[in-house]
Amino acid sequence: MTFKAHALIIPLLVSLPLGGCFTQTYTHGHVITNDMLSQVQVGSSKEQVELVLGTPSTTSKLNGDAYYYISQKSQTTAFFAPDIVDQRVVAVYFDEDGFVRDLGNYGMQDGKVVDFVTRKTRTGGADYGFLTQVLRGAQNPSLGL
Repeated sequence: MTFKAHALIIPLLVSLPLGGCFTQTYTHGHVITNDMLSQVQVGSSKEQVELVLGTPSTTSKLNGDAYYYISQKSQTTAFFAPDIVDQRVVAVYFDEDGFVRDLGNYGMQDGKVVDFVTRKTRTGGADYGFLTQVLRGAQNPSLGL
């Protein structure tokens, strides 16, 4: 082969394994744009909010009604675990009559990471051996032993 053929084939062969190493961005949830959010004003009804923002991701009845629109954006490169690059919760709070009294727009800086999937359940009995538990139960008759 000539030098020109090698100059063309070698870069192609070297770049072939790197072809699978690209970054993909995934969006999950209900994405609310700033334009949509600007259409919801204090005093709007629930029906107007649902018309503009859609059905909420979740709702709450605690201290009055609230709608929550939750979204998350993550990026993954090749076979690595995805990284969360953005997450947003838009909260719409209603008064007793069903009209918007306040809006909240929360991002990653407003939250904290919580591990919802732990594989351990900590119990008080796990700290003591069998004999200790039996003796403690004998000292405390209210435990029903």
